[in-house]
Amino acid sequence: MIQLIVFLPLLAALVAGLGNRAIGNTAAKVVTTGALFVSCALSWPIFLGFLGGEQVAQVTPVLQWIRSGDFNVAWSLRVDTLTAVMLVVITTVSALVHLYSWGYMAEDDSQPRFFAYLSLFTFAMLMLVTADNLVQMFFGWEGVGLASYLLIGFWYYKPSANAAAIKAFVVNRVGDFGFMLGIFGTFWVFGTVSIPEILAAAPGMAGSTVGFFGARVEVMTLLCLLLFIGAMGKSAQLGLHTWLPDAMEGPTPVSALIHAATMVTAGVFMVCRMSPMFETSDTALTVVTILGAATALFAATVGTTQSDIKRVIAYSTCSQLGYMFFAAGVGAYGAAMFHLFTHAFFKALLFLGAGSVIHAMHHEQDMRFYGGLRRAIPITFVAMTLGTLAITGVGLAGLFGFAGFYSKDAILEAAFANGSEVGRIAFAVGVFAALLTSFYSWRLVFLTFFGTPRWEASEHIQHAMHGLHHEPDSEHGDSAHHPVHAPEGTAGYHPHESPWSMLTPLVLLSVGAVLAGWAFEHSFLDAEHGLEFWRGSVACDARLRHGMHGVPLWVKLSATIAMLIGLGIAAWAYLVNTSVPQRFASTFRGLYAFLLNKWYWDELYNLVFIRPAFAFGRIFWKRGDEGTIDRFGPNGVAAVVAGTSRVSGRLQSGYVYTYAFVMLIGLAGLATWAIAA
Repeated sequence: MIQLIVFLPLLAALVAGLGNRAIGNTAAKVVTTGALFVSCALSWPIFLGFLGGEQVAQVTPVLQWIRSGDFNVAWSLRVDTLTAVMLVVITTVSALVHLYSWGYMAEDDSQPRFFAYLSLFTFAMLMLVTADNLVQMFFGWEGVGLASYLLIGFWYYKPSANAAAIKAFVVNRVGDFGFMLGIFGTFWVFGTVSIPEILAAAPGMAGSTVGFFGARVEVMTLLCLLLFIGAMGKSAQLGLHTWLPDAMEGPTPVSALIHAATMVTAGVFMVCRMSPMFETSDTALTVVTILGAATALFAATVGTTQSDIKRVIAYSTCSQLGYMFFAAGVGAYGAAMFHLFTHAFFKALLFLGAGSVIHAMHHEQDMRFYGGLRRAIPITFVAMTLGTLAITGVGLAGLFGFAGFYSKDAILEAAFANGSEVGRIAFAVGVFAALLTSFYSWRLVFLTFFGTPRWEASEHIQHAMHGLHHEPDSEHGDSAHHPVHAPEGTAGYHPHESPWSMLTPLVLLSVGAVLAGWAFEHSFLDAEHGLEFWRGSVACDARLRHGMHGVPLWVKLSATIAMLIGLGIAAWAYLVNTSVPQRFASTFRGLYAFLLNKWYWDELYNLVFIRPAFAFGRIFWKRGDEGTIDRFGPNGVAAVVAGTSRVSGRLQSGYVYTYAFVMLIGLAGLATWAIAA
């Protein structure tokens, strides 16, 4: 069964990719979408089996892969509770994204290629989460990176899409270099790349030291930090986060697939998979906690000023990943995975809902040109509202809550219950980030669906109304750098609801956004049930789990209070007194510019890395390649040959008697040499 789950997407990708236009759009879509729904249907029974206690962990051999001396890598598929959680997340979201793309990409000329990339991406992610050794995990890790590059740059003739794809590829290679060093170091220390063997031996290496750049450092701290650098790149943690918002240049279904459940969660999965190893180093866990909290704060603050609907949700993803990491850093790996699980449903819902809005508004992505859409696209409105209720954590303790209410609250309670100073700081940052999340999430809803229409100011709507040619793939990022007062009016435009191929995934994901937290809370988080559910696939601290349920009432209520404050501020600023945002931006120009420009991280990267890299490139190009290699190499040889040809050309008279005379002289010289010798 597991072989079918993993390899069906690969087979479908090969059929659609190699068949391409020879098999046509419909055949490619049927093959890829059908394969993903089969994989999804086979994944849920495995997950429910672990949930009910009937399923046991198992390893299914595929083939002998690499054997060199003591280095032995077998290609095997590991299925335990952690894998089962990832299987349902990946296959469910990917299957629904495939179905959604039937409608969203209907006008695109390269549909077989697009669906082939989607399926290839899914296969690579499945390879990653079923890995039984670090080399196989790295194989899936890099496969996901390759497929993401292809998907982000799918509209390759757009300079912005190419730039975004290259940025994602390069930034992730930086993280992957750290991951490779971590794998090399782990093999050097343990003599194996087998994950079970490494985790079994890890506690015995606690406290061991090694020389590193002239200093003595703890072996496990060094290895864990190197592995975490890889996680930082894949899961867009502060410092290696810059590629994530730019990934919006790809089609919206790509945004949902990458940001909701697959690529960006790879780092969280890896840290949880290697959690027994991380538990041996308090320093490594502290670093994970601090960077996770910093990422949550950074992305939440930036999200408050963005106007592009997809970028707001992208920064929300970055912030939620920060929550997952600082949960892992305080030892609450079950809570981290629970938030990953619930996040997949409501974040995919929000991205696909945003795509439905963009589809209705003729590819317009700037929320400042929306307004009043709840009556025009009611199903999309309800779906995105449910997603917003889930991500902001609406619920009543002891009664019912949406998905995020259970998972986010569990993370905050775990950070407080951890008892360390770093844990308490992460708790405070998490509460503040929850307030900001509530603000910018409801801001999105109010700007998009409420108020009077501001469609007339949209260039995209003007294109639609005047019948100007407009490419269906003209999605673009928000390039505005200042608040805009868009005039009110519809320009006579009538938004339309999306086709059912796009609405059906929204309905199904809405169910997950509403019920996923309530249905699975006890299995993921309960002190007794949780241990039985995870069965050693992640490190479980029973003391921390009991402590989470014993935190003070004000801790349990903190996220809810923060959500209500954020909701109130958003309602006041965007429904009651709509002049507030403009006045705030004018009053706090420096702060607004700082947040709008994403803490100037891109500018810092440009100054520290990009400009020096281009400068070195120009030096090596002009002085090294052209000035030295070409000058004395091919160009120099060519110049010598050309000069020789010109000289010889002057000796060519064209008269036969001249050539005969030269030949005679040559023969005479040769005869003289022969006689003399």
